Amino acid sequence: MAKVIVYDEYTNRLFTYNLSENDPMPYAYGNTMRVREFRGSSNSPTLWTTTRAMEAWNLTRRRYGKGIYIGYAFKRIWEGGHGTASQHYAGVSFDVGQNVSYSQRVAIRNAAVATGAWGYVEPISMTPTWVHFDRRYGTPACSGTTAGYPTVRRGSRSTYVLILQDALNALGYTNRPLDGIFGGGTENAVRAFQRAVSLTADGICGCNTWKKLTAASVGIGRTRTVID
Repeated sequence: MAKVIVYDEYTNRLFTYNLSENDPMPYAYGNTMRVREFRGSSNSPTLWTTTRAMEAWNLTRRRYGKGIYIGYAFKRIWEGGHGTASQHYAGVSFDVGQNVSYSQRVAIRNAAVATGAWGYVEPISMTPTWVHFDRRYGTPACSGTTAGYPTVRRGSRSTYVLILQDALNALGYTNRPLDGIFGGGTENAVRAFQRAVSLTADGICGCNTWKKLTAASVGIGRTRTVID
């Protein structure tokens, strides 16, 4: 069984589903993406994504017209496997088509671009043996880039808050369940982390805090303070 948390950007709410590995992902059309496919190589019993990421998948799958192999999708930040600001940790990124021909990957990429639903579709020259697309959302906290995570603060709700909470737990700054809601406990933990790394302890996770936090937590493995 897996616990799947879905952030709905339309209503700014998070919903939790308890599903088996062969169940369809919430909001994914038909059986085009199962939990085990979204999980990819992650060993986490808790996964998360957004309704808009699933909608973008539905549009791409419909336009392409046949099954799309998913090689990598979700990862938790302490599992690593991707960069320090990867959208895979937010549950909105997909690396697909690793088992088909180059021409088929071009067709998948073209279908993804044609939907206009993804926040980013990687140029084929950068990923010649797979297709990468993600439904990133929010304005990046670090200026001059379209990558990275948005600033989150008390009152924020999102899968980016889930990344924040997960990293803080893994590093031992808090031991609260993951809910994607930036409340007082998360704010206090952010302040404690900021003090520890010589940042202004304002309790807001912006550019510099994200840089320090992700650098400290990416790929460190499951620690005793990780909570599912």
